[in-house]
Amino acid sequence: MRHGRRQSFPRQTWNGPGQRARSGDTLRSRERGGAHLSDFKRESVSLRRARQRQSARINRGSRFRGLPTQRRRLTSCRFKLLPVIFPRRSTVIAAALLFGALRSASAAQASIIVDAQTGFVLQEHESKQKRQIGSLTKIATAMVILDWAEHRGGDLNQTVTMAPPAFVGTLENNIGFQPGDEIALRDLLYAALVQSDNIAAYTLASYIGSTIQGPASTGQKSKLTAIDAFVTQMNALAKQLKMERTRFVNPHGVDQNVKPLPYSTAEDLARLTRYALNKASFRFYISQKERQISFRRGGKEQRYSLRNTNELLGTQGIDGVKTGRTARAGECLVLSAARESEIVKQGQGVTIFPRRIIVVLLGSNSRFAEGAQLIGQGWQLYDQWAAGGRLVDPKKML
Repeated sequence: MRHGRRQSFPRQTWNGPGQRARSGDTLRSRERGGAHLSDFKRESVSLRRARQRQSARINRGSRFRGLPTQRRRLTSCRFKLLPVIFPRRSTVIAAALLFGALRSASAAQASIIVDAQTGFVLQEHESKQKRQIGSLTKIATAMVILDWAEHRGGDLNQTVTMAPPAFVGTLENNIGFQPGDEIALRDLLYAALVQSDNIAAYTLASYIGSTIQGPASTGQKSKLTAIDAFVTQMNALAKQLKMERTRFVNPHGVDQNVKPLPYSTAEDLARLTRYALNKASFRFYISQKERQISFRRGGKEQRYSLRNTNELLGTQGIDGVKTGRTARAGECLVLSAARESEIVKQGQGVTIFPRRIIVVLLGSNSRFAEGAQLIGQGWQLYDQWAAGGRLVDPKKML
């Protein structure tokens, strides 16, 4: 650069936001009087095209995809607004799944929570509604068998042979029994209660029903089959326990192609469970997470390891009781949970309060999730009730 000559500057043209520099006006011309008219035309055209492209991008994009785009759209207005922040797709999906899980965890058609010691109802929902109960029927089946063994001197070590009728209409054969298998009554009872086996329940009812005599005056003995005689005892037990909204029609609870349909209520099943838990042998059967049984087939011993269908067993103090499920019944569950007994000093003596609650839920979409939830709620209600002096309202007693 030589001295004395006018200094020139690189051409710098401003053509609006987001536009690249174009050849045209120089800084010197701007100093003399601003941009030329052609520059203003180019600027207005460039701005209009920029806004059109921006609008097209916004219209094409999803609201979950471009948070910065949303902000540009809002802040490009003359009056600035606060940006609307939309959640990301993953957040929306996670929230929907959580809501669905919580909803399914409270979807039982009927439920009840009861203090096992007194029969006081801590909470209930549609507990008098008649419903199918699936394999919860086997609680009554087990009690008829255990009462038979206790009061009639029945031997549960007695070996019986599985007959073909036991395999008709029972729908499932998870253990793999075959007609002609020889097995002890005790192992059949384990199979029915622990793994909820229908064939085992039928075989038990068939054998014990054949030993039960109906009233001679009515001639029922000659008319009833062994299964009918056993089911009669189940319904007699229900009547004894004031289960007024219960009807048993078979020993396993299958309700497919069955007329009339069996039914019970959450309230009646709580009554039955209270009665059953008073028997130590029943408490032992239902507390087994696993149990090995044996039977003979063609003279050879076969062994099978049962696994309890109650997934909550051993959690939250839960030590039983039974699962059930059919298409009509939905998912059903009866739970028993215990805590250490409470010792209360009264004057010179003490009072011991056994602490155990019973939960029954029928027609659930997620029985184990809801069962765990109801156990937690049950203990909260129990603690409040105990803190208030364990006052008993006759209207809330089983």
